[in-house]
Amino acid sequence: MKTAMEMREALMRGEITSEELVRESLKKIHAEDEKIGAFVEVYDDEALAAAREIDARIARGDEVGRLAGIPVAIKDNMCHKGHKTCAGSKMLIDYVAAYDSTLVHRLKSAGAIIVGRTNMDEFAMGSSTETSYFQKTRNPIDTTKVPGGSSGGAVAAVAAGFVPIAFGSDTGGSIRQPAALCGVVGLKPTYGRVSRFGLIAMASSLDQIGPIATTVADCALALEAIEGRDEQDATSLDVTEKHPAELLSHSVQGIRIGVPKQAFIDGMDEGVKTKVQEAIEALKNAGATIVDLDLPLLEYGLPVYYILQPAEASSNLGRFDGMRYGTRAHVDGIWESYLTARGDGFGREVKRRIMLGSYILSAGYYDAYYKKALAVKTAINESLNDAFLHVDVIVMPTSPMVAWNLGEKFDDPIAMYLADIYTTFANICGLPGISVPCGLSQNLPVGLQFVSPRMEDGKLLDIAAAYEAIRS
Repeated sequence: MKTAMEMREALMRGEITSEELVRESLKKIHAEDEKIGAFVEVYDDEALAAAREIDARIARGDEVGRLAGIPVAIKDNMCHKGHKTCAGSKMLIDYVAAYDSTLVHRLKSAGAIIVGRTNMDEFAMGSSTETSYFQKTRNPIDTTKVPGGSSGGAVAAVAAGFVPIAFGSDTGGSIRQPAALCGVVGLKPTYGRVSRFGLIAMASSLDQIGPIATTVADCALALEAIEGRDEQDATSLDVTEKHPAELLSHSVQGIRIGVPKQAFIDGMDEGVKTKVQEAIEALKNAGATIVDLDLPLLEYGLPVYYILQPAEASSNLGRFDGMRYGTRAHVDGIWESYLTARGDGFGREVKRRIMLGSYILSAGYYDAYYKKALAVKTAINESLNDAFLHVDVIVMPTSPMVAWNLGEKFDDPIAMYLADIYTTFANICGLPGISVPCGLSQNLPVGLQFVSPRMEDGKLLDIAAAYEAIRS
């Protein structure tokens, strides 16, 4: 499949129509997705109608958006008016969105053609896309392996060539980690750069929508379409610095790249370590200055995340009780109704995190856990702010391991949580991060992660594009 940039150019030159692109996308999905499980619903008729409308506008010479005519996919936790939005959960199996999320609204305004919604870990809780109520998603590179998560369906849709761009949400690495495991590019923008309005929340202070694509330029193109202030999201930010995909730099000459010694932990895959070290050496040879960093507080990023995230999730998911939101249990008595709706509607991982979060927020443990985690979060943030006085970006592996076998870690939550050890700190501190492929280990993709200061997403994309060019 062509990249989104190539599709855009071909559409503008009249060499292809959007209807042809969408038909090709739908044909491939219906032929191949049964063995991958990237999509939970495909919008054939609606997508083709929207494509024909875009083709008519292009033929008339009307001004069209930057994603006009390009097929894309969205994660199953982004509200799309008139369509089911289930967040991978039985609890929301019958929920039909009454409005468009800001993401969907901006995609429509940009002319993108939404071809379907993709599978995900239930309420975005998981690192393998195995906790979905509907199905397990498989890694297109090797279908015996997991794709990562929780945006595994969106990432698999891109890696399988079903769509050039998909959109996921990243709470602790849920775009970057599966992108690494499937060999594509995944971008988590600065917190607030993309509106969360209409995103079914997991942890509101950590969640961030972002694009997945096969190239950095396609991620930059997608970000252009969705970023910016939204009056319906008080945490959204004004974006004064736009960075068109066509203007991406392809040089790291003079760029200072920080490498924390904490980037290479005991127990990580040796193949991952080797490929990341080779990537760092390639950046050095291309003119970057490599700066060794010591950031001891980074090792606390994962435990802080697994205190803050369950605490916020337990609060956010309190509304799903079968009365206000969620599938109602038809039993006698209000107490029995609550117990049945939540007991039957939520899966095991969601229940685990709700219980953990409720424990953390309880009167006897709030000071001991939640308040201390907030204090450590502040300390991590300060240490990174100091580091960014000396470097332009920080580089490290995206994941300490390549994709593992389906079911291998499913019954071991601690092992599963460790898959996010390199990604959670960016969410805790609201920093932008991007994962780009940097080679293979055991014939499976390895991801290289760049993290930059807040609102320096343009610089981050420049450096990632430069590394992409070095590899090619």
